[in-house]
Formats: sequence, C-alpha cells, structure tokens
Amino acid sequence: MYAILDIETTGGKYNEEGITEIAIYKFDGHQIVDQFFSLVNPEKNIQPFVINLTGINNQMLRNAPKFHEVAKRIIEITDNCIIVAHNAQFDNRILSTEFDRLGYPFEKNMLCTVELSKKLIPDLPSYSLGKLVRSLGIPITDRHRAQGDAKATVELFKLLLEKDIEKVIISDTIKKDPKRQLEPKLLDIIESAPTKTGVYYMHRKNGKIIYVGKSKNIKKRLIQHFTNDNKKSKKIQLEVVSVSYEETGNDLIAQLKESQEIKQLKPIFNHALKNNIFQSQLYSYIDKSGYINLKIEKVPIEKEVEKNIITTFTNYQQGRSFLYKITDEFHLCQKLNHLEKTEGSCFNHDLKMCNGACIQSETFVNYNLRVQKFIDKSSYEFDDMLLIDKGRSIEEHSVILIENGTYRGYGFFNLNFQINNPEVLKSIINVMENNRDTKHIIQSYLRKNKVQKILKLE
Repeated sequence: MYAILDIETTGGKYNEEGITEIAIYKFDGHQIVDQFFSLVNPEKNIQPFVINLTGINNQMLRNAPKFHEVAKRIIEITDNCIIVAHNAQFDNRILSTEFDRLGYPFEKNMLCTVELSKKLIPDLPSYSLGKLVRSLGIPITDRHRAQGDAKATVELFKLLLEKDIEKVIISDTIKKDPKRQLEPKLLDIIESAPTKTGVYYMHRKNGKIIYVGKSKNIKKRLIQHFTNDNKKSKKIQLEVVSVSYEETGNDLIAQLKESQEIKQLKPIFNHALKNNIFQSQLYSYIDKSGYINLKIEKVPIEKEVEKNIITTFTNYQQGRSFLYKITDEFHLCQKLNHLEKTEGSCFNHDLKMCNGACIQSETFVNYNLRVQKFIDKSSYEFDDMLLIDKGRSIEEHSVILIENGTYRGYGFFNLNFQINNPEVLKSIINVMENNRDTKHIIQSYLRKNKVQKILKLE
C-alpha cells in the first residue's frame, strides 16, 4: 500500500518552514482507496515568492486547522504505507520535522518519483513534476497546489509501475511491508485478489518473485493454484506469502507481459516459458523454378541467417498439421510444401486437389498468388500500426505499437490526442522485447479475436 502525497510550505530558512497545505492519496497499486487534503495554518507568515507560486496567502489560512489538528488523520491514512512523493526527501523532512515538534516519531519507507523516473524513463530534458507529466501526456490541474500535484504524482507512479519491467518497486515494497509478510494464509491472498484480467506475481517473504502467471480472472486462477494438490502447486503454496498483480485490461497484453516477465525475471516455478515456447517455425523460400515453397522446421538453437518466417508453433507436429490444413484450404502442392517426397506429381494432384505446380503444369505466377494470399493472411495487416483495445477502466484504452513489422511495446491512454502525438506516444509506450513468441502471440490473437481498432501509421 502506498501513500502518495504532496506538501506546500511557507518557504523560509531550512527546517523552519511550516506546512500550508497537504494532500494524500492512499493507493493500492491500482486505484485510490482513500484520500485526505487540507489547508494547514502554519502559525507563521508565508514568503512572498511562495504566495506568487501557489496562490495560497496568509488570509486563506487564518481559520485553517493547525498541524496538530490534522496529525492524527495523517498517521491513520499513512499507516502500513510506503510514502511516495515527487522529491520525497523534501516531503519526508518537512513531515518528520512537524511530527518531531509534537514529540511523535514519524518514520516511513519512502519512494521518490524523481529518482524512479530518471531510472525508468531516462534522458528526458526535465524531471520537474509539471514538465515531466506534460511530456508523458498526464493531465495536471492546480499546479503548485497540493491536491493537483499529488493527483498528478499518482498517475505518474502508475506509469512507473508499468515501466518497471524488472519489478524492483513492487518487490522492494513487499520486502519492506511487514503487514503483507504477516499474511501467510492462502485464503487472505485469495480474498484480496481482483477478478480482473492481468498478470500476477507470487512472492516469497523476502519479496523475490517465484512465479508469474496471467488470467482473465486473477482471483479464480489463484484459487486453482491454491487448491491443486500436484507437486508444483504444493511447493508454491508452501513458499508464497504475497501476490501482487498488474491489470492489463485485455488478454492480449496479459499474454505479452506474461511471456516477457517470465523470460526477464526467470521465476523458479516457471519452467515452460523461460525459453521460447514456440519450438517450430513455418517459413517460405523461392525455389530454382520460381515457386514459393513452404516448410516447417524446428527452431534452430543457434542464431542463423534471417529467414522469411511466417509463423511459429508450440511443436513440430502442430506445425505440420497446420501446413496440411492450409495446403488444402489454398489449393497448394504437398510436394512444394515439403509434406511429401516424390519425383513426379504429388498425391493431391492425383485427387485433383493440386493444379500441378509439382510438375510445373501450373505456372509459378498463378501458384504464387495463392501462396502469397495465405502469407498475407498470416502476417500483420500493416507493417506500421497501432492496435487499440480495451484499457483497465471504462475511460481508458490500451495501445500496442507495431513498427516495421516488429512489436515495440504497449501503453495506456485516456485522450485521443496522446496517440496522435508521436512524442507523447513514444513516452507512454512501455518498450518490450520482440521475439518469436511475441509475434506468434499477436498473430494468433488477431486470428481468433477482434480488437477495437487497428490504426495504420503513416
């Protein structure tokens, strides 16, 4: 649990500043669950430059509660939370100083969104809150007021959690959060799990991720994990103390994230997906006579010269079955598709299901048109495009970027202008690895499902 806050002060000498306004949003990693904001009477005058900056003046604070009157509420809303703030060192110093004056030790683990942004979104021209969120397409209102800045920090922190591929933030959170370590019962984990689509992460007591999975209903999937009595499930049940999760809004992004996370994090209980899960590939080449041949082969272990890979399969037999199917569907030749070895015509030609490419009685021009029709159907619709689909909430959309026929990553947006602006689009996209698995996942999904919109990029 996080307490994302912003504080406005009087300005003045170091450690003599007073709080004029405070805003706190309690955030569970996915949504705001509680909030508190108030003007505060600092019992001292505000520096003129601060008045000009914030618009808060001495008159406005005359009847505002003093810090000791709001201290209890601050303690309550930040209980068992990690403090998150933009330039957290400043906010932590101000709060600790105020509580020290009351004789109360205010000691919290803190995360700084300035430091996180520099690490996860490097090379930006500025990391000041206003310039940073504008460059990322995050709306901000009431700049230099506690509530507006805190709300913008919430949205920034959401984006940083998405960009944290190695899950450093959430792992450190669980390691530092004593309350979550005290929840050993599997029923408690299930009870707090959402029924939404996304990726989930199982953690040991030290925060280390031991298993990554995806589901259209995370709660339902966890119930399966915790009620199975196979050897693997029992080991997970024994070691897991907490489950974190990340909503994706739709199953396609969930599949892509699961694949990447497992390869990146290499959890000990994810054996199947640590390497590429698709072990066979279908590729095309043109033979000496000009005919396009299709062939299934096992994916080479070592890197090889790039081939015209069309799609991939979990195993070799699955690939051959698919090749038989499309050979019949597109009236192709079994011999040219390496499904049959023969010196003369193929078996399908005898059955009048092949037009004779195997014995060159059908021209390569006519034959290749049908092969190309299949290849086009199996490839991305456009080399450069955006896949727009459901987001994590009603007002939100997801976007997957395909560039030069290569998967670049995904992101979420609320306003249409964000994806029409190349710079903003670049900022909101979480860069992901492109490999055989991701291409297969996307192609397979698009063959079976419809997305809300496919937008061709010019």
